[in-house]
Amino acid sequence: MPQLNAAFLRTPYGWPYLLTPLIPIAVALDLAGASAGLVFAASALGIVPTAALMGRATEELAARSGPGVGGLLNVTFGNAPELIIALFALGQGLHEVVKASIVGSIIGNILLVLGAAMFAGGLGREKQVFSRTGVSVQTSMLLLAAVALLMPAIFALVEGSGLPHPGTEIVDYGPTVEHLSLAVAIVLIVTYVVGLFFSLKTHRDIFNPDYEDEETWGWSVRTSVIALAIAGVLVGVMSEVLVGSISETSQAIGLSEFFIGVIVVAIVGNAAEHWVAVLVAMKNKMDLAVNIAIGSSAQVALFVAPVLVLASLAIGPHPLALVFNGFELGALLLAVLIANYVTQDGESTWFEGFQLLAVYVVLGLAFYYA
Repeated sequence: MPQLNAAFLRTPYGWPYLLTPLIPIAVALDLAGASAGLVFAASALGIVPTAALMGRATEELAARSGPGVGGLLNVTFGNAPELIIALFALGQGLHEVVKASIVGSIIGNILLVLGAAMFAGGLGREKQVFSRTGVSVQTSMLLLAAVALLMPAIFALVEGSGLPHPGTEIVDYGPTVEHLSLAVAIVLIVTYVVGLFFSLKTHRDIFNPDYEDEETWGWSVRTSVIALAIAGVLVGVMSEVLVGSISETSQAIGLSEFFIGVIVVAIVGNAAEHWVAVLVAMKNKMDLAVNIAIGSSAQVALFVAPVLVLASLAIGPHPLALVFNGFELGALLLAVLIANYVTQDGESTWFEGFQLLAVYVVLGLAFYYA
């Protein structure tokens, strides 16, 4: 088991833990009533090591549990930090921030993470290859999930209530749209569960059974569970501080809550896992890199989004309606179509990665000016 010494912290896997001091700093700044911008920055960066610890604990527990249970653990806890952040945002009534973070996570994994992995892994190589069969199942699920996520917005447009503005915090669409969103959420969760049965049971051989990076630290089950619990608590604390400072930070620095949700919140929740995708791509393990990127996007669409809809029945001022604004709808649809296109041949080059990153930058600019 690696020790958190200076040598380890300088490795590609150790850098997230360099940000650990920002956890107590963020709490102290919040209690001291410091400026919202400082609190937001410290808590956002403080989430990175807590999410990294949660990811590592999950990987260690998965490695001890066999491929079936291990795969289930990874897909269950893979996006736990984003889910925890969104739950706190729900409690604050920041519905549009929640929806922005959902879309931001999906497009971030497809364009930023997959793009960076293809770019970094492709440098110095003519091309890299990965399983078309495994990724086609994930991209197909992602496309179907995107269709489901688009329908409440289409219904709202036809009904005449319209789409939310990017600068809006919360919109009450009434019981009809809320009931439709709830029904869509149930369908998505059922699809997610059936997809797990398909990929982990009946067609396990099609997919890469080794969901975690091979460089485990040798933690026992007890150590992994304790670390997972500690990480969960710390992510919760940082999420509460982060969400509590979003509105004031938005006003103070001139960035919309929409931009903060779709770019900043979406990135910090899983920065460590994103970095792992790039590292394994540089080792020419594109099957794992693509699985991390596309699989994480599919999990957000099929699991995180519907769970948040169900949770909103008990958390927040009223149920969450899955009605996204125009920028989110366009970005979501384009990103999913791009994911299907760039992975259909089972090959990638550094230029494809560069193009994905360029699209992400273009979307980011549009979000900034929205």
